[in-house]
Amino acid sequence: MSTIIERRVILVVHPTKKEAHLYASELSALLIGLGFTIFTNAKVAIPGTLDVEASGDLLADSEIAIVLGGDGTILRAAEIVRGKGIPILGINLGNVGFLAEIVKPSLEALSKAIVDRRYHGEARLSLGYKVLRNGEVITSGWALNEATIERSHSQMVELFVQIDSRPLSRWGADGVICATPTGSTAYAFSAGGPVVWPEVSAFILLPLAAHALFSRPMVIAPQSHIGIDVISREALLSADGMRKFPLSQGDHVILSKDSIDVSIVHLEDATFTDRLVAKFKLPIEGWRSDQES
Repeated sequence: MSTIIERRVILVVHPTKKEAHLYASELSALLIGLGFTIFTNAKVAIPGTLDVEASGDLLADSEIAIVLGGDGTILRAAEIVRGKGIPILGINLGNVGFLAEIVKPSLEALSKAIVDRRYHGEARLSLGYKVLRNGEVITSGWALNEATIERSHSQMVELFVQIDSRPLSRWGADGVICATPTGSTAYAFSAGGPVVWPEVSAFILLPLAAHALFSRPMVIAPQSHIGIDVISREALLSADGMRKFPLSQGDHVILSKDSIDVSIVHLEDATFTDRLVAKFKLPIEGWRSDQES
């Protein structure tokens, strides 16, 4: 007698997009009909699914997390699957990001790809942080996109930055961003940082509106440790814009490569260059591939 192996999928749904909830309902009905168990974070009831928050250890055996929303929703998915080894597949629902599919697949194509496990991708570097106060670690965490230390009020924040325990500079600024390659197209990009291809293993250190002679974006090796002392009375640490922690004068923040990567997968073999062109509608008219006659 053959043993039926239960297959599990997580659906992470944008909280307010009606299209995301409709797509999630139709996709879950298809997958449930094929014998899958579906977990979801959706606040609107989806028949036959189980709530992510109430499922605990059951999530660990899920084979993929399907995200219906933008890059922000993918960051939510990264929180849910962190440390479980579950890859994340983002489905484009109107706004082309850098982490989701360029073109939204049909329900049939997506469900068949899930059944056949026909997706591929790569591990994305993530950033770890810890905060020391009077020599003791008082909080720690991680980020897929970036960790920032910024002013918490109208006055600029004063920070003293070190790389591998060697002093770099003292900045009076709106703040400082430390971004991963994945985050190079997010906050760091809007602040004037470089675009870094996901295959590059590095961190971007970027001061925000610094009152300093030297305040250029810097690319730091992933083996390095970035230390930041808070000279001002207070500041705010933010990871991916979601996990926040208030800092006080004298706090020491250490930023370094996190031990857990995040796996981002795709159905189509589109390169990061393709995603960059699609996102910014870059002018490529007249280009001909080498394969064309």
